[in-house]
Formats: sequence, C-alpha cells, structure tokens
Amino acid sequence: MEQVYVSVATACGMIISFGAVAACIGISMMGGKYLESVARQPELMNDLQVKMFILAGLIDAAFIIGTGVSAWFAASTFLK
Repeated sequence: MEQVYVSVATACGMIISFGAVAACIGISMMGGKYLESVARQPELMNDLQVKMFILAGLIDAAFIIGTGVSAWFAASTFLK
C-alpha cells in the first residue's frame, strides 16, 4: 500500500508542477507576442488586450483544473 501512496503523491506533484510550468511558459509567450503586435499596430491595443486577458484566463483555468484533479486523486487515496 505504501507504493500506491508514493505513486499518487508523485503523480500529483508532477501534474501540478508540469501544469504550472506550462502555464507560465504559455502566458509569457502570449505576453511577448502581445507586446510585439502592439508595438507594430498601437491602434489595436484595446482589442488585443481583451483577447489576451481571455486567453490568460483559459490558460490559468487549465492549470487550476489539473490542480483540482490532483487534489481529487490525493483525497481519494489518502482519506480511505
């Protein structure tokens, strides 16, 4: 049973850590592209900013869903 606990703890840690790294990379790439596009066409800044914030929320939502799934795995394993 200890092997199951170790495997679940490792999987939960990997889900959270890889999700956080991917979210950080995605938001930083999106922010860089946003700044490049605003520098080229400043008149589109307001439209692009709204779209950027919507996409940032979606990227963060994927990380938060992964955190919830890993908490669900941990709770179902450790609270028995």
